[in-house]
Amino acid sequence: MDDTYKTVARAAEGYITEKKSRFISHIYPVRSAGEVKEIVDEQRKKYYDARHICWAYMLGWERDEFRSNDDGEPSGTAGKPILGQINSAELTDVLLLVVRYFGGTLLGTGGLIKAYKEAAADAIAHAEIVEKTVDDVIEIEFNYILLNDVMRVLKQFESAQWTQDFSESC
Repeated sequence: MDDTYKTVARAAEGYITEKKSRFISHIYPVRSAGEVKEIVDEQRKKYYDARHICWAYMLGWERDEFRSNDDGEPSGTAGKPILGQINSAELTDVLLLVVRYFGGTLLGTGGLIKAYKEAAADAIAHAEIVEKTVDDVIEIEFNYILLNDVMRVLKQFESAQWTQDFSESC
């Protein structure tokens, strides 16, 4: 188990054109699927005139919750390449979406995959990538006489101490 993971510090944007189609990419730090839905809904309103808004997200420090969406593009030509870029950068707790304005020329399957992949990579390239530590909250109960021993162990493991409660119990 690794105790760090990579994510983005704040939202960032990328942009490419391919045969007159414009691809505007956005990457966001997110913490839940609910937050992903809110951002996607918000972007659909902002880019109401776009042909497609395709996206992918990865959540959790173990990178075990993910999803992608092609939004009407041929299956596997948009969401999977976007998710592939998230994987390549080893990011998590991110949403990456790509807005496509159709330029009048069909790109074909290979062209779509290439365009969505490059647009996603451009957003990542413009993002500030940060490394965070995995934080778990634990509660420890012990007799007061053991305080020094417990504090020594916490320090040994570089644990952050948040609160102490010296309640009496009989």
